[in-house]
Amino acid sequence: MHIVIVGCGRVGSTLALQLQNGGHDVCVVDRNADSFRRLGAEFAGSTVVGVGFDRDVLTEAGITPETLVAAVTSGDNSNILIARVARELFGASRVVARIYDPARASIYERLGIHTVASVAWTVNRVMTDLFPDLQPTVWTDPTTSVAIREFRVPSSLAGTSVADIEARTGVRAVCLTRAGAASLPSGADLVQEDDLLHVASNRSSDLGALMEASGGVH
Repeated sequence: MHIVIVGCGRVGSTLALQLQNGGHDVCVVDRNADSFRRLGAEFAGSTVVGVGFDRDVLTEAGITPETLVAAVTSGDNSNILIARVARELFGASRVVARIYDPARASIYERLGIHTVASVAWTVNRVMTDLFPDLQPTVWTDPTTSVAIREFRVPSSLAGTSVADIEARTGVRAVCLTRAGAASLPSGADLVQEDDLLHVASNRSSDLGALMEASGGVH
């Protein structure tokens, strides 16, 4: 599969090498030719020097409607412009843009442009490390306003109803897994120790309340 990566910084160069190792045909675009040194001698793909949202540059990079495009330069405006040009002028259906501003990431997600918000990812990782009893995040929106996490029910909450957990913590239970069988929980369901509960939250304070309710650190 042909993949165009715009931006050859640490993220772009690492992504290019991983994709190449996965057997993909990769072209890296950057306005600074010296940036391609990050790719190293093992990089067998192609490179194009130029501005990533320039139509001629993207044409030289071999973009087609089937091409995957990753805009990972250091500028939000550039990445969004690259994504829009790739989609609107070349018809590329799978485009991802790196965005630092979570609020802007949310806006562009609503416009159909997939984004990776660096700040949002960092916040999410810090939250996971601060609350180790919460399993890694299953899903989060680009602004970290809503996240779904796995929560292993401790003995301190055994026999508690789902409705009570939701009322005490502010989270919303979206899936209950017991002995390998998953179901949509009702408020009347009583959780058991070692149940796996997927919970959705739209405030970081909800996570602290969940930890407090389970007897964990908060």
